[in-house]
Amino acid sequence: MDAFFASVELLRYPQLKGLPVVIGGGRREVDELLLERFAGRALSHIPVDAFPLLKDYVGRGVITTATYPARQFGVGSAMGMMKAAKLAPNAIVLPVDFDEVRRHSRTFKTVIREIAPLVEDRGIDEVYIDFTEVPGGQREGGRVLARLIQKSIHQATGLTCSIGVAPNKLIAKMASEFNKPNGISIVYPGDVQTKIWPLAVRKINGIGPKSEAKLHRLHLHTVGDIAAQSQEWLVDNFGQAYGAWMHDAAWGRDDRPVVTESEPVSMSRETTFDRDLHAVRDRAELGAIFTDLCARVAEDLRRKGYVGKTIGIKLRYDDFRTATRDHTLEHFTDDPAVIRRAAGLCLKRVDLGQRLRLLGVRVGKLAKADAVPDSTAPATAPEHQVAEFTPDLFHGADGAPDYTPPRSADN
Repeated sequence: MDAFFASVELLRYPQLKGLPVVIGGGRREVDELLLERFAGRALSHIPVDAFPLLKDYVGRGVITTATYPARQFGVGSAMGMMKAAKLAPNAIVLPVDFDEVRRHSRTFKTVIREIAPLVEDRGIDEVYIDFTEVPGGQREGGRVLARLIQKSIHQATGLTCSIGVAPNKLIAKMASEFNKPNGISIVYPGDVQTKIWPLAVRKINGIGPKSEAKLHRLHLHTVGDIAAQSQEWLVDNFGQAYGAWMHDAAWGRDDRPVVTESEPVSMSRETTFDRDLHAVRDRAELGAIFTDLCARVAEDLRRKGYVGKTIGIKLRYDDFRTATRDHTLEHFTDDPAVIRRAAGLCLKRVDLGQRLRLLGVRVGKLAKADAVPDSTAPATAPEHQVAEFTPDLFHGADGAPDYTPPRSADN
């Protein structure tokens, strides 16, 4: 989908079309404030100069997505909002409306499945489609069916998408970025050298920033540069599995099928704080956040029909170091209290003497709830877990902090 989160907002506020808009930041209060200020007006009639600007944003949020006019300033997904404000200070900023985004996500995927049933869900705004056997799927190299999908999605949602058509998932993913927004790109097997090799190495899905940096040190900058190396050389420099995969990817080889059903490995919730929080001084605030994260993960599990055994935490400190710990239970659970107690045990194993900027909770080793016998999912944690962790986030049973920071620490 094209700038999906932003495009959903433009359905609500069509007067912002063609303007630089970024999505991210705080909680969903914009609509209430605008309606209060412009009582009686439809959202589509609220003047553009009434919307909040990125230059006025204060906080730790990151950009979820941005409209294409905003991207021209160098603003992009996962960029810090404060950094983006320096690049596009007059861009309009709106928070994410997750309920509305999920609703449109379900709609566009339903539309696709009615045309081509073999669909692999790749997140809220992206899918792979195998239309090898769909009637008319091969006309004009797949362009006819791609146009039908685009038209049907637009009729159902008012949103646009870009489609890459190729012999496999690897190249289709790359091709979907060739002609955004609302484009269709066809890559035939014989097009790899002309259309794929000139691309930067990072365009291969699976090559991240660390691998990119190493490739650059080795004077490899394009996909073609990788393809020019022998598989043995790539294995020597990147390891057996990754080096062999990199060689295949550079030559456009990918035999992964479209997987119509897949089980999630884990579910998690995390939040970045508006200000750094301290385990002792801000324990009440951290405790409330911690409890809420556990409750939300539990709600996700129940909504999707899963239970899990491994409970984990994620901390990011004020110097951007990250710590993770996990604890595996004897039984599956979707109970927020059990998740919170087990996550509390994980907290006892990390340094809490440094300020925190992010806290997260994860549940892994998932199983379908209806496939797990009731006896394996008790409503409460085992007794020894309850005794080891009390409801107060960073405090022990006697009310004293579980972790005493060193005297030299800034407290």
